[in-house]
Amino acid sequence: MFDDLRQRTVATVLFDEHHGEAWSVRPEAAAGMRPSHPAAASYTAAAAELRARDFDVATSVGRPLDEVALSAADVLVIAHPSDPRWERTVGGDPPVFSPAEIAAIHAFVAAGGGLIVLGDEEEEKYGDNLNALLQPFGLRFEDTIVFDDDGEGVPSWVVGEPVPEASEAGLLHRVEKVGLYRAGTLSADDTTAVVVRTGATADPPGAALVAAVPYRQGRVVAVADSDLFGDDYLPRHDNRQLWLNLVYWAAAAAFGSDASAVVSQAAQDPAWLRLKEATDALRLLQEPQGEVDLGKHDAGEVRALVVAMAEAVADLAPRFPHEEDYLAQVVTDLRDWVEGGCGRPDFRRSLDLFRPDLHRRDGVENLVVFPLYTPNGSPDTRFEALITRTPWPEFVARIELELYDNAKFVPVRLVDNTAGYDSECAVLFPETVSVAERPSNHFGAIFCDRESTRFRRATLRAAEVLAMDLPPDALALASSPDLALETYILWDMIHDRWHSHGDLPFDPFMIRQRLPYWMYSLEELRVDLATYGSAGDLARDGFPFARYVQYAIFFDRLLRFPITGGRTRNYDGLGGQLLFGFLHHHGVVRWTDNRLLVRWERVEDAVTELRRLIEELYRRGIETSRVTYWIAAHDLISCYVTPNVNSQWRADRRVYSDEAEPRAWIDRVLDDEFPLNMFYESLRKKLAT
Repeated sequence: MFDDLRQRTVATVLFDEHHGEAWSVRPEAAAGMRPSHPAAASYTAAAAELRARDFDVATSVGRPLDEVALSAADVLVIAHPSDPRWERTVGGDPPVFSPAEIAAIHAFVAAGGGLIVLGDEEEEKYGDNLNALLQPFGLRFEDTIVFDDDGEGVPSWVVGEPVPEASEAGLLHRVEKVGLYRAGTLSADDTTAVVVRTGATADPPGAALVAAVPYRQGRVVAVADSDLFGDDYLPRHDNRQLWLNLVYWAAAAAFGSDASAVVSQAAQDPAWLRLKEATDALRLLQEPQGEVDLGKHDAGEVRALVVAMAEAVADLAPRFPHEEDYLAQVVTDLRDWVEGGCGRPDFRRSLDLFRPDLHRRDGVENLVVFPLYTPNGSPDTRFEALITRTPWPEFVARIELELYDNAKFVPVRLVDNTAGYDSECAVLFPETVSVAERPSNHFGAIFCDRESTRFRRATLRAAEVLAMDLPPDALALASSPDLALETYILWDMIHDRWHSHGDLPFDPFMIRQRLPYWMYSLEELRVDLATYGSAGDLARDGFPFARYVQYAIFFDRLLRFPITGGRTRNYDGLGGQLLFGFLHHHGVVRWTDNRLLVRWERVEDAVTELRRLIEELYRRGIETSRVTYWIAAHDLISCYVTPNVNSQWRADRRVYSDEAEPRAWIDRVLDDEFPLNMFYESLRKKLAT
C-alpha cells in the first residue's frame, strides 16, 4: 500500500564502481556485465533495501576515491574488485587502490566513516590490494576457498553461523544462518571481531567469514564473500538482515550527528525576551488557582507586568499571522483579568481561538500565552508563554490523511518557554488552561522532542547497565535526535487515535472519572500495544520506518516508564511492569548473568497475545458492573505483576463490600498496589549510580 511512501534519509552509502568491481548497483551496468543473467552481477536489490530505509545510495564511477569523492558519503562499499581475467567487471581502473586513495579512505574512517569491503575465494588471484587497505584495521583476506559438503547439498554453497561471543554481537540481530557461495576466509587481529564463521562440517571449520572492528571514530567490516549480498543470494536465509545490520552499524556516526538545530527569529526578538521576563515575574505573584492576592501584592506592580505582557504579545503578533485573532484576544483577556481584580483567570475566549490543529505545516511556529497548570510539572495555575514549532513530515501527513485520521493531534517542539515548562511537562491540552466553564477541545499538543529525548537517554543508559546488544537500527534510532523525534510523532498520532477505537466500556480519555489507577494503566498499555501492531502493519505494507515505532514502544515501556516518577499510583509505570512481566513469563525477555536478553523473533507475537488478553477484558467489561470489571482487571495484572502483600484487592485477601458504593472500593487501593519487581529495583539502583 505504501511502497511510494518515503522517509527522510540520514546517511549516504557510496558504492565504488571505478576499480574493476564485479558488482554494480546500477541495473544497466549489471546487465552489461552479465547479459544473460544480470542478477549474477547486481547489488540492485541490496541498494533498494537501503533506499527504502534511512539511506541514499550513490556510486563513484570514473574518478578516484579522494577526499572530495568521500566527502558526501557516510559509508563506503567496495564489492570485490577483480582483474577482468577472473570476473566480468564494471571496468574503470585496475583493482588496485593507489597510496593516495588508501590514505583518503583511512582518513575517512578515522573521522567517522563506515567501510564495508567484500572479498572472495582465493583472494590473491584477483590482483587487488584489499589487504593493504585493511591492514591498519587489523583485518586480512586469506587466500583460501571454503567447501561445505553438509551445507546446502553443494560443496561451494557454504552456511555461515553466528559467533555469539563476538564483541559486536548486535550485528547478529535476527541472524541465525547466512548463505554464501564460493566463500573465502579472513583473519582478524582481534578474534572477538569475528561475527560469522564456517560451521563444524566446513573445510576449514570455524574460519572467519565476517568481521567488524571500530577504528577511531569510524567502523570497518570485512566479508570474505561477495555473492551473499547479490540479487540471487540476498533473499537466502538471513542474508538480507545481515546486510542491513552491517550497514546500520557502519553508519553509526551519521546517525549520531543527525540533529537539526532549532533557530527561531521570533525567539530572538526583543519583544519575546520582554514577554518572558514579565510573565516569569507575574508567575511569582500568583496563588495556586492563578489569582493574585492584591492584599499581599501591589496592584500597580501587577498592572505594569500585565501591560508589559500585552504590549509584547502585540509586538510579536506580526510574526504569527495565522494566530492574529487568538493573539488579539489574549491581549484583551489579559487586560480584562487585571481590570477585573486579578481573580481566577478565565481565558475561554482565547482558548476557543487557539487552533494549532488548523495549521499543521512542517516548521510553523506558534506563540502560546495562557494561564495553565503543567502536568508532571505543577498542579498550580500560572501564566506561561511558549514558542513552539510544529514538525509535520510529509509521511506523517499522508498516514494521518489516509489511515489514522487524528485531526486534533499536534506534535510540537519547544523552542523557548517561561519557567513553568522548565519541568517534566510534555503536553499542552485545553483542559490545562484556566477557564470558567468546560473548555473547548480542539487540539492536543504533545512535546515530541521532550519525549524522544527522554527515550534516547533512558534506552542508551539502560542498554549499557543491562549489557544489552541493541539491534543496529535500534541503536541508530536511539542515537539520532531527529529520527527519534519523527518516530515519536508517528507513535503519538496513532496512539491517540486508538483511544477512541475498540470495545470501550468507559470514556477512553477518562475525564472526570474516579477509577482504580490500574484501569488507566491498562488503557495506556492497550493503545500502545495496538499502536505496536499498527506499526508492524505499516512496515509490512512497504514503510519500514514504522519499525522504529515498535522499538520506541518496546524500550520506553520496558526500560523507562516503570522507574520514572514516584510510586504513588504510577499508572504509566504499571503498564511497563505488566509488559515486562508478560514477556518474561513467556521467555521472550530474560534477565540472566546481569544481562537482559531479548528473543526478538518472538516479540511481536507476544505483544499481540497480551493485546488480545486486554481487549478480551474490555469486551467482557461491557457486560459486567464497574466493580466486577475492576476486579477482573486487577486479576489479569496480578498474573504477571505481583500485588502488594498488603493489598485488599488481591484474590487471596480481597475485601468485599456493596458495589453500589464504588468509592469504598477505590479507597482500598494502595498508592503502590503493584510494587516494582527485583529486576526494576536493580535497574533503578544501577541507573542512579
